[in-house]
Amino acid sequence: MKIIIAPDSFKGSLRAVDAANSIDRGIKKAFPKAETVMLPVADGGEGTLETLVTATKGEIRNVTVIGPLGDEVKSSYGVLGDKKTCVIEMATASGLTLLTDEQLSPLKATTYGTGQLIKQALDDGFTSFIIAIGGSATNDGGAGMLQALGLKLCTKDGNEIGYGGGELNKIALIEDDSFDSRIKACNFLIASDVENPLIGPNGASFVFGPQKGATPEMVETLDQHLTHWADHVAKLTGIHLHNLPGAGAAGGIGGAFQAFFPCEVKRGIDVVLEHSKFAELLPNTDLVITGEGKVDGQTASGKTPLGVAQTAKSEDVPTIIIAGSIGDGIEVLHEFGVVSIHSIISQPMTLKESITNAAKLLEQSAEQVVRTYFYSNHQNNKASSDITTNRLPTT
Repeated sequence: MKIIIAPDSFKGSLRAVDAANSIDRGIKKAFPKAETVMLPVADGGEGTLETLVTATKGEIRNVTVIGPLGDEVKSSYGVLGDKKTCVIEMATASGLTLLTDEQLSPLKATTYGTGQLIKQALDDGFTSFIIAIGGSATNDGGAGMLQALGLKLCTKDGNEIGYGGGELNKIALIEDDSFDSRIKACNFLIASDVENPLIGPNGASFVFGPQKGATPEMVETLDQHLTHWADHVAKLTGIHLHNLPGAGAAGGIGGAFQAFFPCEVKRGIDVVLEHSKFAELLPNTDLVITGEGKVDGQTASGKTPLGVAQTAKSEDVPTIIIAGSIGDGIEVLHEFGVVSIHSIISQPMTLKESITNAAKLLEQSAEQVVRTYFYSNHQNNKASSDITTNRLPTT
């Protein structure tokens, strides 16, 4: 019996690697001799760096950068096992997890630190990049990142604008003479699931601004400022970010990459699965177990469980999802190879209790899920010699 364990993090409670370990313990309680392959994954947001470095036996290099509110933070970038590919997770420099709810400030939050990570990697000789842009606290259109790499965003008085989306309306001229010339000789793979344009009701500010602390008034202001920014980018590059799909990702940094970098954009989970060589592990696999903190209809938009299930289905391997909580609309996931979806919540409890006990609850759920799955398969396949009437297989 071979089972691949490929969960994302359970936000607020378990890292992906911790979730994988909990599932593994549960499986081994049911079937001590089962072959398990642990492959923690991510979808381009928080945890992508660690996942890729771990899967490829790479390394992490620490860097101090400017955080989302202009203060110094300890960040890092990864080097994959090939020693050639650099992984940058935007969330480690410009992410929501670096701020408390009270600190959220989308008018001031900057992507400058993300640009510093790229610059450091360029200084260290890297030319191949994977950039994971989920989990940002910013709405500055990627302006801060570009400033860190030498682009000058000038006011009518010739001074450079300050940090954040609240400054973009002050731009009178973009000067690219000092923009890091090394970027043209590099290749950038952008891990992003977002197809939203930069501006408008489906754009960065209206859709993602509120989760970064934007009030309705701030959303209107930010959208106007991004429009001003996009107008100037179009004058310089000829690229109109306003309605460009994916330009609204991570507060508009998706558009900055498309306008100023040689890049390719891929769904985050596909980038992780490809570099983790997930598909190569599927032959002779009996079951895949994945999961994350919450699963609902939005999971089908490209989140981790969907990507895992789609890839597993291509090799006719069934997938089971174990989640912290389950919302509406999960039925659509069955169309992509998901045979069943389970919550770790087995009895009435508070959110705090479920987070505190997530590891144990996940372990218990995994044990019961695999017992049920393989016993049910036995009932449907009487030819199996591994299961007797009173006992499940231990191999």
